[in-house]
Amino acid sequence: MPERHLGLSIFCHAILLIGAVFVCLPLYFAFVAGSLTLQEVQQAPFPLLPGSHFFENLAAAWQQGEFSQLFLNSIIVTAGIVVGKLAISLIAAFGVTYFRFPFRMTAFWLIFVSLMLPVEVRIIPTYEAVADASGPVRWLAGIIGLSGVVEGLTGYSIEASLKWNMVNSYAGLILPLIASASATFLFRQFFLTVPDELCEAAKLDGAGPLKFFKDILLPLSSANIAALSIILFLYGWNQYLWPLLFTTDKEMGTAVLGLKQLVPVSDSAPAWNIAMSAALLVMLPPAAVILFMQRWFTKGLVDSGK
Repeated sequence: MPERHLGLSIFCHAILLIGAVFVCLPLYFAFVAGSLTLQEVQQAPFPLLPGSHFFENLAAAWQQGEFSQLFLNSIIVTAGIVVGKLAISLIAAFGVTYFRFPFRMTAFWLIFVSLMLPVEVRIIPTYEAVADASGPVRWLAGIIGLSGVVEGLTGYSIEASLKWNMVNSYAGLILPLIASASATFLFRQFFLTVPDELCEAAKLDGAGPLKFFKDILLPLSSANIAALSIILFLYGWNQYLWPLLFTTDKEMGTAVLGLKQLVPVSDSAPAWNIAMSAALLVMLPPAAVILFMQRWFTKGLVDSGK
């Protein structure tokens, strides 16, 4: 066990404190700006001590940004993304780890290669696919000649009846983002560390694949699931480009989009005190999740490194 040196401990703690100050300094300035009036924010030099209008500015930011509906949308979308990513990643990792089928590793590497194609790169084809989700079905019906048969029997064409537009819907905001190659890779690496004796013992006890997955793998993966859930929550909550492109109805916007609407632009009044208060509001849910699940996050990282 390495010996503890007083000088080294003081140096390490000083570095950590300096880093914490640099990280928290922008948050402190946002808090100070959110507690001042507009005139106080615009004065020079910028005040270093908070004012007395913090809760007043919070209420104004909540009302002006119409965050009641936007926060509800963000919670629903983020929860859907977290649950969807975890479910698909766990099942995909379970399949490529414990089942032997043709082109198993090819399928895994195809999933892994999708890391090079984030939403920002494939934004246009993704929008076209989700805006007309039934397009592939109509195309297949036309290829096999089913369109003419259905129209002759019912008088309705498949092209006219099969139109599924997911614009301005929770499904459209969630479904394109629930596939996760990185989560699949992480769960596969963890499943590879599970002793083969557990699988053999489950087979001897008559447990099928689903029972082995539910009763053994999921409990063992609880720390990894909790740690990954925090990362996925931050990913879903901070989504900006996809909701901005995919929602035209203001009622379907997210909290991040509502924050963008409060940021002053060149032709509007520079209400930075309201914008900073809104930024603190939008930051509260992910900060609360991190603080609440910090122990699980640390445990998941430690277990993943073993």
